[in-house]
Amino acid sequence: MSRMQKQTITRRTMLQGMGTALGAGLTVPMLHPAPVAAVVKEEVAGPTVRIPAWYYQHFDADYEKKVPEEGFGGWKKQDLDFSLDHTAVVVMHAWNAGTREAYPGWWRCVPYIPRSYAILEKVFPELLSTVRNAGLTLFHVVGGGEYYKKFPGYQRAVALAGPPEPAPEKITLDPVRQQLEQFRSDNVFVGKQNQADVKRGFDRLDFAPQAKPVGEEGIAENGRQLFALCKERCINHLVYCGFAINWCLLLSPGGMAEMQKYGILCSALRQATTAVENKESAKKEWAKELALWRVALAFGFVFDVDDFSRAVKKWRA
Repeated sequence: MSRMQKQTITRRTMLQGMGTALGAGLTVPMLHPAPVAAVVKEEVAGPTVRIPAWYYQHFDADYEKKVPEEGFGGWKKQDLDFSLDHTAVVVMHAWNAGTREAYPGWWRCVPYIPRSYAILEKVFPELLSTVRNAGLTLFHVVGGGEYYKKFPGYQRAVALAGPPEPAPEKITLDPVRQQLEQFRSDNVFVGKQNQADVKRGFDRLDFAPQAKPVGEEGIAENGRQLFALCKERCINHLVYCGFAINWCLLLSPGGMAEMQKYGILCSALRQATTAVENKESAKKEWAKELALWRVALAFGFVFDVDDFSRAVKKWRA
């Protein structure tokens, strides 16, 4: 194996679970309607609960305006009926990424970590307590290591999903392409000076303490396993929280793009996530706003955590 091949494999290993396919893989073209999920028979749908849900009215463009999109209705909020018997909250990639002092290189290239920590401390405890106390189904989507494989919820997902499908065949890389991969690793993400810290961080990856699974809660590392858990519990609507909304939650294994292929409605909790931001977007978190718009347009709905939690409490009151 050449030195270049070794470097490329190392880079891929470091970025496992970080959604390296950012910007690729979304299967819902903007010019076509989203597929309709399978219908649940009325007699087994169970009681519904009304939840204020944000949606985005992406019509009508006004061609009398200089910018036709300014005619869109935009963000709107509506009380809608949801069957919580067929809904699950998904905690995805809620990781303990250590401290900045321990992994400075990781924190230099993934600066949403402190934002995620603040959400884990301020939002997750009450949110997950509410979900668990009400008996609402709670799943966890994982990746990036071995930290989850001892949990019974993961072992159940593996058994339900059956033997894994073979990995897709990949094209052979020529030396020029390998050099381009190395250039991107060194100069785009994660940066040559950060590679060692990122690898060390993923080698000891774990659940954040506020997001650790409890009891038999289902744990999936890919869409096939998550779908198996959904079938077991008759779940057709997944409400995502975790990190990050425009990266892992959309495009990583078990994320919205993959689950939509199974007919699952995928929504998000606004205050329980953050995004990968760039230099230009970070100050006002525009990447998060665009990702939430993308969720509302292509996948499901956006809920405020307080609205969602109040509805869950009433559901079992």
